[in-house]
Amino acid sequence: MITLDQLFTHRIASTVPDTVGPSLAAELRARLDRAGYTRFALLDRGSYDLADAPDEPAVVTALTSLAGQVTGRSLTVADARALRLGPGDYLLAHHDRRHSDPLVELILDVSPAAVPGAEVHYRRGGKVVYSFASRPGALSIVERDADTTCHHGYISKRHVTAHIVRLVVRLRDA
Repeated sequence: MITLDQLFTHRIASTVPDTVGPSLAAELRARLDRAGYTRFALLDRGSYDLADAPDEPAVVTALTSLAGQVTGRSLTVADARALRLGPGDYLLAHHDRRHSDPLVELILDVSPAAVPGAEVHYRRGGKVVYSFASRPGALSIVERDADTTCHHGYISKRHVTAHIVRLVVRLRDA
């Protein structure tokens, strides 16, 4: 028997491992660092570094093409940003950028190393419907609707060298 929750959850929510290798991830991190980040710190919303609209057309185009193959949809870029999180950083769900249109959200993890507990959670009705663990080189592809929220989990201060870098690309139907 199929429940309503199963019927109305994401059609696609998957992880594509090893989308980029360590050298390409390091190059992307370096370019993002050179372009610069802005610190966002409102305790009730999040604490992280943000690079809004990073100038990475080749990477974004390749990710968009891959997402189109996985979802079977013709997609175009709605927005892109890079997030950098260190010890003590997080991004809460009520600070999530929401859209009324259905979107496909991509998160490319270009971190130098995996960090335990540094997960991204997608929720509907308060229930986690998909988790994307810290996994350098991996890509998550999630079809979202207006009722889906996303948060980037707290990075424990016990991980003093933690350095999470994620390229987040949101796509809409072309």
